[in-house]
Amino acid sequence: MKPLKIAMMSMTHGHTRKYYQTLIDNPKLDWVAVSTANNEVKKIFLDSISGIPCYDSEMEMLNAHPEIEAVVLASENSEHFRQMKLCAERGIHILSMKIPTFDMSEYDKMIDITEKNNVVCQIELEMHYNPVIARLKRLVSSGEIGKIRSFNATNITLSPVWAFPWQGVPEKSYGKRVPLKQGDSRFRGGALCDHPHIFDMVRHITGSDFDIVYAEAAPNIRPDIEEEDMLSVIGKMKDGTVFSLDPSWSKMEERLKIPGPGWEVFPKRMEVNITLNGEKGTIMADCFGPNVYHSGLPKNRYTVQYTYFDEWIGMIDEFVDNIRNNKTPLINLRWHRRTIEAMNAVYESISTGKSIKF
Repeated sequence: MKPLKIAMMSMTHGHTRKYYQTLIDNPKLDWVAVSTANNEVKKIFLDSISGIPCYDSEMEMLNAHPEIEAVVLASENSEHFRQMKLCAERGIHILSMKIPTFDMSEYDKMIDITEKNNVVCQIELEMHYNPVIARLKRLVSSGEIGKIRSFNATNITLSPVWAFPWQGVPEKSYGKRVPLKQGDSRFRGGALCDHPHIFDMVRHITGSDFDIVYAEAAPNIRPDIEEEDMLSVIGKMKDGTVFSLDPSWSKMEERLKIPGPGWEVFPKRMEVNITLNGEKGTIMADCFGPNVYHSGLPKNRYTVQYTYFDEWIGMIDEFVDNIRNNKTPLINLRWHRRTIEAMNAVYESISTGKSIKF
């Protein structure tokens, strides 16, 4: 199979650096170029990678490299529609960061423009490629624990706002400035916008869709950011499965401009834990369990080095296969739309204090 000629845009997203090694090492890829959104991320990139052409604008990169077949949109959420339109009109396939947009009208335009131009648009939700998730899915499908009655999941991390400032700007994260609720000084765009994974997971594991959601936001543990950092969601799926989801920034962090060892205050910077209760048994899973703990800089604090399987490998492999064999991605725009609808319903529930029925 001919290697896929791939590029990256913006380089402002928190997942950007996780692609570097995969794009260099994967023989299915030919990393052609990048375009950077500003001088700060350009310097970080050039300090990390050599030999890959770096451009100050997307158009400059695309005009210089007409051979580009696919692009990773490593940008803030507010940039996705503009960049998708730019790529789709050139017939360039798209791997978009995990929130395409919260504007459902804009979302429908994304579906329309990618389908009209016959380009693959895959949403980057790497949790689907985690081996623990794959085993959970197999166990549920085999009937090992019987019909699922409840689904509990946490997706708790530290806050990326200090290293990736756009995530603290409601207009760039949520897409516009919407108060969290009446009388609250905070706005939509915080932890919920960073953690769509478990909303995808309850759909992926149960094979069902949301029926009712109810949510509340806690007082912030970071008083100086203007978005929510802790919230809790409960509800029911259409198949009767009840769920509770915690997509919070409830791990504290050092406010480093470039994440690294010692960024976390507690040993683990991220925890995704899932408990499935079925009619015949229970499964409890730590999706990012295998780790090496050590004393590391900058604080010589007890910290963590993750040693789990790199989900980006499986995700990129599927992306290439989708393009070369004209397949529909597992996480495509049409499927993922219902996840975004549910996340908007979470914000609506926080705002109104009521449960939202689908």
